[in-house]
Amino acid sequence: MRRIGMIILALLLVFGIAAAESTMAPDYILEGYDGDETGRTWENNLFFSRMRERTGVRFVYRQAANYSEWKQRVAAMTKGENLPDVLFKAELTPAETRALYEAGIIIDLNRTTESGKTLLEEYAPHLWVLLQEHPDWKDAISMPDGAIASLPTFDTLQDNDFMWINTQWLNVLGLKKPTTADELTEVLRAFKTQDPNRSGSADEIPLSFISMWELRFLGHAFGIIDNDYYVSVGNDGIVTSSLTSDRNRAFLSWLHMLWEENLLDHDGFLQTDAMRQTTNKEKTEKTIPYGMLMGNMPQTAVPEDVSKIYEILEPLTYEGKKIYRDLTGDVIRGTFAITRECKDPGEMLSWVDYLYTEEGAILARYGKEGEEFSRDAKGMWKWNADNETVSDKFRKENTIGSGSAVPGISGDNFLMQFSEEAGRRVVEMIYRVRPYSVMPYPYVILSEADAAELAKIQAELMSYAEQAMACFVTGDLEMNDANWNTFCDTVREKGLDKAVSIWQRVYDDLKK
Repeated sequence: MRRIGMIILALLLVFGIAAAESTMAPDYILEGYDGDETGRTWENNLFFSRMRERTGVRFVYRQAANYSEWKQRVAAMTKGENLPDVLFKAELTPAETRALYEAGIIIDLNRTTESGKTLLEEYAPHLWVLLQEHPDWKDAISMPDGAIASLPTFDTLQDNDFMWINTQWLNVLGLKKPTTADELTEVLRAFKTQDPNRSGSADEIPLSFISMWELRFLGHAFGIIDNDYYVSVGNDGIVTSSLTSDRNRAFLSWLHMLWEENLLDHDGFLQTDAMRQTTNKEKTEKTIPYGMLMGNMPQTAVPEDVSKIYEILEPLTYEGKKIYRDLTGDVIRGTFAITRECKDPGEMLSWVDYLYTEEGAILARYGKEGEEFSRDAKGMWKWNADNETVSDKFRKENTIGSGSAVPGISGDNFLMQFSEEAGRRVVEMIYRVRPYSVMPYPYVILSEADAAELAKIQAELMSYAEQAMACFVTGDLEMNDANWNTFCDTVREKGLDKAVSIWQRVYDDLKK
């Protein structure tokens, strides 16, 4: 009888504790953006449950699933409306971060505490070490007054648009990888005329691309690495644009030659990734039509098991140098911030600091060893489920890495240990381009006024410039002096010179 009584008492204690936990008020309100496309619901996501077990921190979740609505919500926060404690996966632009900070909505995480240390130094030691090791990363997230109002994702595996070349075709034709624009031209001509896929018909597409934006990455072969605002800054500190330069005219003339010889995909200005994607049922390795692909990885256009015939093409040489546009750099800003409503910023920094460790990055993006993935004796890892389960369950319900950027590090070392060769080799090849990657313009945090002015100019300028350059490529606009001068005059009328002057002033202020 005594034993039964003890069991009953134990059960009552367990149920009592469980009931108490279920009625505990959450510690913080966590708000951010995770779009509909992820299929994720934060309240039911295993990552947050695991973090609660690890830290004891409990949240009320406010998850925005519509991007435009999220941007409206951020604007409302600037007015101090219904603030959360923490912004997570926030996708704050530098201008939004600055506006929230200057309005006193989000706090300076670099401020000094009573201990003499900054908040980050005291409560986020892993992140603090990274910032000390990479001063440029710290500069990228710092306000003009030295404040750090939001935290980033650090991702050294660059999300970029690369050149992928069909090495099987090179081998069939006895060709080497091209190293200059002229050599690439000859390789593309061979792809077009010498039936490298041995199909017996002229079905080869020497170079496939999507949009003028993507073609512009080939501009590095003419020394052009301008950013999306058409500007770059030289070693002399002078901000320039290549749009009206002789180099851009030569580049567009070269592309037109490729177009006229059918070396460029004539669907390139019309298609999407989905439209050019081939499947295992449609194509075999021998009949894949693409000689060279522009894209972040070959799998955007060809099946996984065929992607192995493509290798990344290192930047082409221009005037004895190899350079390539670095699209995003290592820092994705505005992923995490703490508002003035937060009662314990230190606890929230300690919570997020775990994501700046490799262990935390793996938990956020891939899950837990033994559950979502497992390792072999050599330390290589693989998913513990088929691809469909990984996509439909692990990505949506167990991890938070997909969708908008999650604060922390990306865990690239983990990717290098992936057991599937196709995925691992893509990562290894992307790192080959890193030594040549150049940021056209450094990280800055624009004022609200500058950001608005540049956005206004960009909306009109980009629409015209991309369309006009595409017309030069296709020949709908003949490349002659009259048309070129009209193009140059028009981009200036649409604000190119004013934009350059703004970027120059911002850069000069940065250097001060």
